[in-house]
Amino acid sequence: MAKKNTPTENNNPLDSNSKIEAIKNLIFGENIQEIDSEFNTLKKAVDEQKAQLENYIDEVRNELMQSIDSLSTDVNIRITDVEDAMTAKTEALAESKVDRKQLGQLLISLGEKISN
Repeated sequence: MAKKNTPTENNNPLDSNSKIEAIKNLIFGENIQEIDSEFNTLKKAVDEQKAQLENYIDEVRNELMQSIDSLSTDVNIRITDVEDAMTAKTEALAESKVDRKQLGQLLISLGEKISN
């Protein structure tokens, strides 16, 4: 025999879901609202901390970039000074005579300064 739907039976899943939600609200409503409130408060605090950390990271990144630029400039100045000193020494040697040992020492010294 074929089963007939009676008015009390519910075949609509949306209606059953809304009934389940209504029952959950009756049983747990106050607790869920408290939990949601606490969760939203924590989420807001986490978002604020995240924003602060991102700002701090940006500040540190900018400071590091400035330090790197400053260091790069300083290194370039020192290399130029060493080149100028070497040029002056080689010119002085060329005027008197070329001393291979002294020229070798100057080149070694320059190499050591560049590698450091």
